[in-house]
Amino acid sequence: MCYLPKIEDENLLVGPQTCDDAAVYKLNDEQAVILTLDFFTPVVDDPFTFGQIAAANALSDIYSMGGLPLTALNIACFPTCLPRETLGQIIKGGADKVREAGALIVGGHTVEDNEPKYGLSVMGVVHPRQIITNAGAKVGDLLVLTKPLGLGIINTAIKGGLVDDILYRKSIEIMTYLNKDASLAMQKAGATGCTDITGFGLLGHAVEMAEASGVSLEIWVDSLPVIAESVELARMGLVPQGAYKNREYLQAKVSMENKIPLEMQDILFDPQTSGGLLISVPEAQLDLLLKELQQTNRTPFAVVGRVKKKSTYSLKVKTHM
Repeated sequence: MCYLPKIEDENLLVGPQTCDDAAVYKLNDEQAVILTLDFFTPVVDDPFTFGQIAAANALSDIYSMGGLPLTALNIACFPTCLPRETLGQIIKGGADKVREAGALIVGGHTVEDNEPKYGLSVMGVVHPRQIITNAGAKVGDLLVLTKPLGLGIINTAIKGGLVDDILYRKSIEIMTYLNKDASLAMQKAGATGCTDITGFGLLGHAVEMAEASGVSLEIWVDSLPVIAESVELARMGLVPQGAYKNREYLQAKVSMENKIPLEMQDILFDPQTSGGLLISVPEAQLDLLLKELQQTNRTPFAVVGRVKKKSTYSLKVKTHM
């Protein structure tokens, strides 16, 4: 993004400057469009399931901004050595999730590549005064995470054939679950800020929120929702390369207690695929948010930290509050 020229347009409400999940452009006093794009290589072998996960991941950017997805375009890269039916199943999986979101796939583009890749360019809508960005967290807010961590580690184990059917199905259920319910809950509760947790891991996206909001964040490790099996897999060394890259990039921005076990540190840096929302909410509205999530959200969630005044580090990671 640093290579983009400076954009000066009064209708561009959210641009690249804050590393947010999507761009927002104001059409009029009542409507703004949200624009996002995301695609990646397969994380599972089944093409239909891969399409579902990739679509849920792309749609999440709209939900994290408090928006409603309307249309999507397929983006696919595919090798000629694989059956065309495989590509068809990927696209069908994506269409299944877009349909569940109440949106439409209206076209797309495919190019030849050595490795399959799939995702969506999604357009959504939001009221210009009701946008929820990663720059809105306020000192004193509490932080709520709406999906458990550990997906990147589990996906690494899946590729190595080290995951049983029960854990495989559990991880698929989490990755294909839309963040729609969590988005509606945070809108009802008056959330001040939000970001979805994907490739930069919990700590990477939390740092982006802290820097965009001009605050520091405190994360409580003992409170985090974590897929239990991912802890042992991390101890076994089944940690994706992306986690090490995230750690290296963030080390100057994160203060972490020495007593936090290495496997939990790996989970904190673990790149997530179609992860949950990290929501910043005023303490007075916390009970309402938790009540809404309890009624609708189908994945584990928890209060995981607090927004603090800006300090030397963007993020302080403690064992408990």
